[in-house]
Amino acid sequence: MKRLFIVLSILLSFSVQSQQIIPLNEKPYLDSLQNVLNSTTQNTSKANASFLLSNYYRNIDSLLSKKYLENGKTFINGNSFLSAKYDFYQAQYYLDRSKGKAASFYQKAIKELSKFKNEESDLLQASAWYSYGVAQKDKEGYPFLVKTILEKSIPLARKYKNSRNLGFLYTQLAVVFTYNAEFKKSEEYNHKALEILEKHYAKSSELFFTYLNIANNFCYQARGDDAKKFLDKAEKLISPSPDSSVNAFYYYSKTLYFITRQKNSDALPVIDKGIFYTKKFNQNMLAQMFYFNKFDILKKLKRYEEAKKVLEDVLAEKSLAIDLKNRKTFYKQLSALNEEMGNPKEALVWEQKYSKLNDSLNTENVKLEINKIESKYNASEKERKIATLNAEKNQKDLEVNKKNSYLWGLSLILLLVISLLIFLWIIFRKNKKISEQKINEIKQKEELSLTKAILEGEERERERVARDLHDGLGGMLAGVKINFSTWSASHLDTEKDKEFYRILGQLDNSVSELRHVARNLMPESLLNFGLETALNDLCEFYHRKDIEIDFQAINIEKNLPINIQLNIYRIVQELLANAIKHANASNILLQCSQSGENFFITIEDNGKGFVHNAEQKTKSMGLHNLKNRVDYLKGNMEISSDNQGTTINIELNIDGE
Repeated sequence: MKRLFIVLSILLSFSVQSQQIIPLNEKPYLDSLQNVLNSTTQNTSKANASFLLSNYYRNIDSLLSKKYLENGKTFINGNSFLSAKYDFYQAQYYLDRSKGKAASFYQKAIKELSKFKNEESDLLQASAWYSYGVAQKDKEGYPFLVKTILEKSIPLARKYKNSRNLGFLYTQLAVVFTYNAEFKKSEEYNHKALEILEKHYAKSSELFFTYLNIANNFCYQARGDDAKKFLDKAEKLISPSPDSSVNAFYYYSKTLYFITRQKNSDALPVIDKGIFYTKKFNQNMLAQMFYFNKFDILKKLKRYEEAKKVLEDVLAEKSLAIDLKNRKTFYKQLSALNEEMGNPKEALVWEQKYSKLNDSLNTENVKLEINKIESKYNASEKERKIATLNAEKNQKDLEVNKKNSYLWGLSLILLLVISLLIFLWIIFRKNKKISEQKINEIKQKEELSLTKAILEGEERERERVARDLHDGLGGMLAGVKINFSTWSASHLDTEKDKEFYRILGQLDNSVSELRHVARNLMPESLLNFGLETALNDLCEFYHRKDIEIDFQAINIEKNLPINIQLNIYRIVQELLANAIKHANASNILLQCSQSGENFFITIEDNGKGFVHNAEQKTKSMGLHNLKNRVDYLKGNMEISSDNQGTTINIELNIDGE
């Protein structure tokens, strides 16, 4: 469990400190930037203020962050340095949304910034290299991140010996070493950061986070007294700013301290204070970290029902659970907790969820744990039955001892008959259950075969109609239009025969619409460039001025069978159409990701929602077709909808048919 807290805490540190650190007293800082936008006439100042505001809000309010970013772009007016800064802050915006996009924009910013030889350019390049390493960490690993900081970021910042950027980079390098359990190296770089920050930036945010990182490092080494010294220093810095968003990070480090000192009861009110700040500043990920710590403490205090409720809420909120490894940990914890509470049946359910997810992450030997819990469950059931039978037998024995041998023999025979009936009833129920399962399996196979035939026939018919429309009717209409255009050029006057040319324009529009229908029936980009490109084109097609679609693709392989790609494309097409046509949504988030043999689709919109009852057969043809395709790919679909929007999560099995 201690290692788990290290993993989650460090990941959180990267998420937070990859952004530019702002002053601890945030309100005057934000007010000054707003004053620049409202008062000054200099485009450079307005652009810089907009970029900094975008960076501040990027993890709090994404729409507002995007608004300030694009507002800053309007003030560039050919200024190449501002253009390079725009690339940097655009990368910052995408860092927690699309690491691939972020990495691309960081490289672009570095290339453009390197053309300028000044302090601001060098320090921005240092930050860009560091953030690029963070963006590539999951792909390249921690050695790549360390190498990037040491060979790219620090040499640029070291040109300006006592810069706060250099202190910040030393601190972040220390965080990396802490995560990899190299605590002595972490202390070394934290000390280098302190030499700069305590001397030159005594009240800075960089120094505040350095104190917290040092305290955390000592906590992970179970050196509580050393951690307390630096935690007190951090508290002294933040206490004058009770309205600052970074208070949440102080309370998180304080929580780790109490856990280290095994003062679990003292940690609970600290966690509640931290949760207050996370809710105030929309720090969802950090809030879930607090809740997870609260779960662990309540479990240690044997307040099992409260602990269970906390962890179930963390799963429902999804900020932490969206990461598959975190979700796997939560399932395991719930299984262990229910087992400890004496709920073997519920423990088995959570263990099976853990096993299923663990298999999707290519982890073996989980079935041993399932069998262990299942054996315990079966054993407890057998013991309960045996105990019941023994109780009945003991009661009978007492009665037999009071009666004559005839009644004793009769009672014994009766007991044997009852046991035999119970045994036969159990066998009957078991055989009946097995028969029902076989019937259901046959029925499911038949339904799957029927669905497969319908879907394949539908796609073949789509392809045929699309080909006939495009090559046949489309070609004929295009030829008619060309002939009319050629004839009118030599026989008609543009001014006198306006009605003819209006009709000719309608014919041209009809040809375009027919080709659009043909492409919609069979998307050429899917056949030529693969699923990810086709989905991106589909989102672009639905994009309007009043509709914002954020498409995120994660690890989608290009070698998927074409029928799998086509079915996934149709599912996404139906989801987008429903969100736009029926829900009247103006903001849509679409995420498609692949993990081994599983494909995940999540779509969220801010539309008007709809009433959905999973137990009743839907009357919507669109949802019916959607369910058929999900069942065809042996998938699961969860729908959550209210008047504030709709969320649909789909998990598909793409391991052949």
